[in-house]
Amino acid sequence: MLKFILKRLALGLAVAFTVSLATFLLLNLAADPAAMVAGEDATQDAIEQIRVQFGFDRPLYVRFFEWLGSLMTGDFGDSYYWKQPVFDLLVDRAPVTLTLAAGALMVTVVVGLTLGVLAALKPNGWLDRFALSFGTAAQAVPNFWLGLILIILLGVMFPILPVSGDTSWKHFVLPCLVLGTSSVPQVLRLTRTGMIEVLGSDYIRTARAKGFRPRQILFRHALRNALLPVVSVITIQIGYKLGGSVITETVFALNGLGRLAYESILGADVPTVQMLVFFFALIFIILSILGDILNAWLDPRMRVE
Repeated sequence: MLKFILKRLALGLAVAFTVSLATFLLLNLAADPAAMVAGEDATQDAIEQIRVQFGFDRPLYVRFFEWLGSLMTGDFGDSYYWKQPVFDLLVDRAPVTLTLAAGALMVTVVVGLTLGVLAALKPNGWLDRFALSFGTAAQAVPNFWLGLILIILLGVMFPILPVSGDTSWKHFVLPCLVLGTSSVPQVLRLTRTGMIEVLGSDYIRTARAKGFRPRQILFRHALRNALLPVVSVITIQIGYKLGGSVITETVFALNGLGRLAYESILGADVPTVQMLVFFFALIFIILSILGDILNAWLDPRMRVE
């Protein structure tokens, strides 16, 4: 198991370095960062002054290794737009995004697993068809559209829940529903497929023949084996909830990392955007490694390579 973990960590470090390089190159080669900071109406002299002031005139590889070295020491640079350290911005905004991601993941897991298990108990039944129809609809509806519909229904026509802000738990109900619903179809389908396959296996028929109770067979024997592919998806979904919160936080005016990314892009704040992109990518890498380790713990056959 230790050898498996070390291999995954080494692979994760290689991917993290590649991501850091790609992030830096994309943001610095896609457009002139000095011109972005200066603005559309800036003169060429002003752009050149900013280029020298922020060090954009130095070779690209020098700036990359300086940025990488700063990351290794925990120095994320200073925001051009907010005029404060990027680290302070991340710490200030992260709790909102983490709360949103946790709530959305709860919606995804509870709804996805429940519908997936119920649909697998009687394939092609009315409940199975309802679950698949719900999953198709949830996958087809864009987050921003669903968010606007919920705002109109539950915030305007029937003012039950607040539609903007993040001062209480009520402000997170609608955003969590929107962000969580978009990921339900993947968990639902994987759970349904895995449960149908496991429930038809020989050891389940043997357990039934020995007189095990249906609930014991379902949760102790069938669900654990059916969850192996679901675990990987759920871990990735946590990263998606963090990185994919830009639209949801903007629609519901939540002051989290997603809205910070949106505002930083509009303000041409290169250090903040650069750090946010790398941060979200790093979360995906870490969660992928944790998902592999958890699957290897659940199924020892995966440790053999």
